[in-house]
Amino acid sequence: AEAQEAAWLAAIKAATAGPADIPLGDQATLHLPSEFSFFPVLESTNLMKAYGNSVGGGFLGILVPKTDNQNWIITINHTAEGYVKDDDAKTWDANALLQTLKDGTEAQNKNRVEQGMKALEILGWVEPPAYDAVAHRLVWSMRVAERGAAPGENASVNYNTYALGRDGYFELNLITSEARIAAEKPIARKALAALDYKEGKRYADFNPSSDHIAEYGLAALIGGIAAKKLGLLALGGLFFAKFFKLILIGVAVAGGGLWKLLRGRKAQS
Repeated sequence: AEAQEAAWLAAIKAATAGPADIPLGDQATLHLPSEFSFFPVLESTNLMKAYGNSVGGGFLGILVPKTDNQNWIITINHTAEGYVKDDDAKTWDANALLQTLKDGTEAQNKNRVEQGMKALEILGWVEPPAYDAVAHRLVWSMRVAERGAAPGENASVNYNTYALGRDGYFELNLITSEARIAAEKPIARKALAALDYKEGKRYADFNPSSDHIAEYGLAALIGGIAAKKLGLLALGGLFFAKFFKLILIGVAVAGGGLWKLLRGRKAQS
């Protein structure tokens, strides 16, 4: 518990409150909206690990709300595996993609059970895949629950948004509860819209004669690849929805809420 509290307080101390421009490596800038705060990669990584979650090499930080009446977080990742062709978006079948996710989840459940974790179950789309071929942005979301959970138990939701670029893609994953997702979809979309690729790194800057092309197309970001990462993301969603609410309650009791702590830190700087 002490390590968790220390990681949380370190993240608050290092936070940047919006509005602000957050550089995302050499790829993009996030124009952080005024109602968001950003935890840098080091502090975000320590916070994730303190609560039992691992992060990959492309992890860049997390976004959190300034207000204490919201419990979501948004993880930011960049995958540099090359230019992802989007031709298959014209012909994909949402039901087939959902079945791919279900099949992939079943394949991963054996590993989860062996590691002492509960098996997961895909309950259906919260929002079926939608691709904007002009902006090169992808959005999709599903309901996930631990197998055997009571029918009325609030499922976890991962609201996945992607921004394609010349060298790969950014993924901004909003983790929240089923009860709150309808109200919080605009939050995820606002974060996605705030991401601005740098000149030369945009999807339209792709040079077919010299640039690397990813070994998979757009549908894989919903199907096969997503299924492999689902265990971490879904369990992370279930876990974070619980931990974040408790942390906010703890912070509120200790001193009046996250936003007040952020404002106090800013005033002292």
